[in-house]
Amino acid sequence: MKFETRTISLQPGKRIYFSSDYHLGVPSPASSREREKLIVSWLASIEHDAQTIFLVGDLFDFWFEYKTVVPKGFVRLLGKLAELSDKGIELIIFTGNHDMWMSGYLTQEIGASIYRNPVSFNFVTDLGTTKVLVGHGDGLGPGDSTYKFLKRIFESPFFQLIFRITHPDFGIWIATAWSRRSRLANVNKGEERFLGEENEWLFQYCKEVESKDPHQYYIFGHRHLTLDMQVNAHSRYINLGEWVTQQHFAVFDGAKIELKKYVNGTI
Repeated sequence: MKFETRTISLQPGKRIYFSSDYHLGVPSPASSREREKLIVSWLASIEHDAQTIFLVGDLFDFWFEYKTVVPKGFVRLLGKLAELSDKGIELIIFTGNHDMWMSGYLTQEIGASIYRNPVSFNFVTDLGTTKVLVGHGDGLGPGDSTYKFLKRIFESPFFQLIFRITHPDFGIWIATAWSRRSRLANVNKGEERFLGEENEWLFQYCKEVESKDPHQYYIFGHRHLTLDMQVNAHSRYINLGEWVTQQHFAVFDGAKIELKKYVNGTI
């Protein structure tokens, strides 16, 4: 397997942050608005030392860029991201399974780099180089064949063309109805639980990659559980969880990557 590779040289006193799965839009407009405010508060709390911020997929529970239209709402988040970008903070966004239809809008408006597949990053500091594989995580590893089949359909140019020529009001109504069936629209069902190493597909994917192309860290979202697992003696798999119920993030301080939780406006 071969990954796109990027190098980021971390400046003294700066940090790299990771968060994922905001799912703005569910389970209700009111709760989504409060969550959006909390995310903006977290972003404000880290901007003093953030050099790069990774947003690792499913920022929105639905996103589609028509030729001249995007879904309305989320102005607080988008405004804050634009402000951070204007201050020179690098924004790196991975598309998720709920917002895979991003194209050029967020690059044009807030200067974000958009990636659709995992990317291998070399974080360079005075202590050396830390190799990190980052991606959303959907469709990776063994199993989940139904979703992998649907993803190929959703990503096809023909399907996107059909959706694009549908009137936005109708298209977004369809997508909103679909979102109501998602697992995070039903967070009280308690469906997310650790399945054991053999059944955690992303963990198995990390082990497969590690055997061929070693990394010190693997950072993914999608799973909706915060996980910090040892792949081997030299490598860890970190899942960032989600922000509907958890509010976790990860930070690289130049020496190591740690999971942290944002609680009541404090880290």
